[in-house]
Amino acid sequence: MIQTLNGILTLEEFLNLPETKPASEYIDGEIIQKPMSGGKHSAIRGEIVTVINNIAEEQAIALALPELRCTFGGRSIVPDVAVFVWDRIPLDEDGDIANTFNAHPDWTIEILSPEQSTTKVTQKILHCLNSGCQMGWLIVPEEKSIFVYPSGQQPIFLEELDAVIPVPEFISNLTLTLRDIFSWLKVNPS
Repeated sequence: MIQTLNGILTLEEFLNLPETKPASEYIDGEIIQKPMSGGKHSAIRGEIVTVINNIAEEQAIALALPELRCTFGGRSIVPDVAVFVWDRIPLDEDGDIANTFNAHPDWTIEILSPEQSTTKVTQKILHCLNSGCQMGWLIVPEEKSIFVYPSGQQPIFLEELDAVIPVPEFISNLTLTLRDIFSWLKVNPS
């Protein structure tokens, strides 16, 4: 934790610090640096953004963004994938997508790295849900499983490869199974 002359670093002071690689997050007065992405994490993140945007962006439903800083509810987090419904995407004065997102995502997707704490990642998802997020996913590549957190409902644990994964209502035309997601980890020779 970084200390200042006045005590613990505030959220505003944190946001004025230079960005780190990998990104650092501000949670309950503590600065936590995310682990460096591994191959499995990067492969799933890249594919899931593409799959979501192939449906949602073309129809102006939503936009999936990787590693986007979202600041809301006294925290500044960087979900692996943050999905915003179309009319909630912050815009700048020129009507372009803004650089700063001071809002919760509508769907937050986290991909657990081996060195990450399941508890801390789950806390981030719950913070999003408590702030108005419609759904959270916690993908666990090492166990080929997914925890789905629908807003206001019991979490769902999926480990059957043919299980269809629940998605937020705004993108109900997206159908993915665990097999789809974990097939992205296979490298097929050409």
